Amino acid sequence: MQNSEIPDTEILKTVLEPLLEDFQYWFERSQDFLEKHRLSFMNEQEQSDMLSRVKQAQAELSSAKMLFTATDGQVALDMATIQPWHSLVTEYWIVAQRFHYEQSQT
Repeated sequence: MQNSEIPDTEILKTVLEPLLEDFQYWFERSQDFLEKHRLSFMNEQEQSDMLSRVKQAQAELSSAKMLFTATDGQVALDMATIQPWHSLVTEYWIVAQRFHYEQSQT
């Protein structure tokens, strides 16, 4: 009988692996955006803080990906880890959308 507490490795690989790749893509894009653009609607400290949070999330993600790879996909991530990453990506989307809106108005 299989223990229902142990996640199925194939399900984890199918779901978690692409999710981690998505987070990596959006964190890289966020970092690049925040480093290349001066945002008029954020003061320098706010922009710097957001960039720091993106870099911290990238470091956390890198650790999670290494652990996932080292265990051949037998490690899951707690929603308490993923939720702040999701919030940060959503925050980036809002900031980028506002930036592009303001650019289109000039």
